[in-house]
Amino acid sequence: MTKLVTRALKEDLSETGDITSQAIFTTEKDIFNLVSKDSGILCGSTTVIEVFNEVDAEISVNFLKNDGDELSPGALVAVISGKVRSILTAERTALNFLSHLSGIATKTHKYTLAAKGAVILDTRKTIPGLRELEKYAVACGGGQNHRMGLYDMVMS
Repeated sequence: MTKLVTRALKEDLSETGDITSQAIFTTEKDIFNLVSKDSGILCGSTTVIEVFNEVDAEISVNFLKNDGDELSPGALVAVISGKVRSILTAERTALNFLSHLSGIATKTHKYTLAAKGAVILDTRKTIPGLRELEKYAVACGGGQNHRMGLYDMVMS
């Protein structure tokens, strides 16, 4: 996952970094609340923590909910504290991972409820490089992982 987070941050920051935050903030510190906008299933907390820590190891990310927990609109999900510049530099990449993975977990959860006891399996039809995370999101939503790749199971 570290390589994936590094690539994602490099894509967003390039060689220059967050030029807006660099222009506005210096060493100010603050606390930010991560609040759910909608109902759903949380997924991706470990990835979010890794994104913030790669930008600045001094950022503190305290999740109040666990992956797989149901969220309601307005629920406090996490508290993030540290340098404002660092938090703003990391936040979009972190939220992109969190939104994508929580979306998969939420959709899977809806399917498992609709299936009324039938097993919901995932596939290999994932975004390249995100397979492990997306399959983890399926499991957080109550689905089951099928094969990881062409190497680990024969189709019959």
